[in-house]
Parts: sequence; C-alpha cells; structure tokens
Amino acid sequence: MAAPYRSREGLSTRPGAYSNNSDEIQLRIDPMHADFDEEVTGLRNQVRKLRDVAQEIETEAKFQNEFLNQLQMTLIKAQAGVKNNMRRLNKSIIREGSSHVMHVILFALLLFFVIYLWSKFSRR
Repeated sequence: MAAPYRSREGLSTRPGAYSNNSDEIQLRIDPMHADFDEEVTGLRNQVRKLRDVAQEIETEAKFQNEFLNQLQMTLIKAQAGVKNNMRRLNKSIIREGSSHVMHVILFALLLFFVIYLWSKFSRR
C-alpha cells in the first residue's frame, strides 16, 4: 500500500501496524533529510521566546490591573470627600442665609471701583 500522506522533507505516514482500526499513525523518517535536530532546536527557541513574551504580558497585565484598582479606590475616596464637602457647604449656606451672596456682590463692586480708579489715575 502506498503512503497516503507524504511530505517534501522525507516524512511519510502509514496506518498503525499493531491494530487494524486504530487512529494511530506511524512516522517514518527518510535519513536523507535528517536535519531535524536543528529545526527542533529552532522551534524550541521560538517556543521559549513566545513563553517569555507571554510571561511579560501576564506580568504587565497584573501590574496594570493593580494600578487600575488603586486608581479606582483613590477616585472613590475623592468622590466621598467632595460629597462631604458639598454637604457641609450646603449646610453652611442654609445656616448663614443669603448674606454671603450680598458680601460677594459688594466685594465685586468694590473691586470694580478700585480697578476703575486705578486705570483713571494711571493714564495721567
């Protein structure tokens, strides 16, 4: 029976010799093309490089995940702080009434008047 699968490098397959209905395939190597050690070594080196890259990616992913978790906790704390300060400010405004608004308006008018006078006297 001719080998149903034959490669260019001298490898061929044939059905298993020990069992009739087995899915096993026997591999026969042609000694003329027996430079497989170099190819296996090259493949091992490539697999090692891929493994190293995968480990670096895993390390970086863990670092980024930890950084994001810390950033999220910082944002939650900042949000709680802003919320507390807004609550205090609202209580203060309610307690003091609208007199603060009047003070701000008077300060703005005074500041405008001072800048107006300063610009008049600086031209001379």
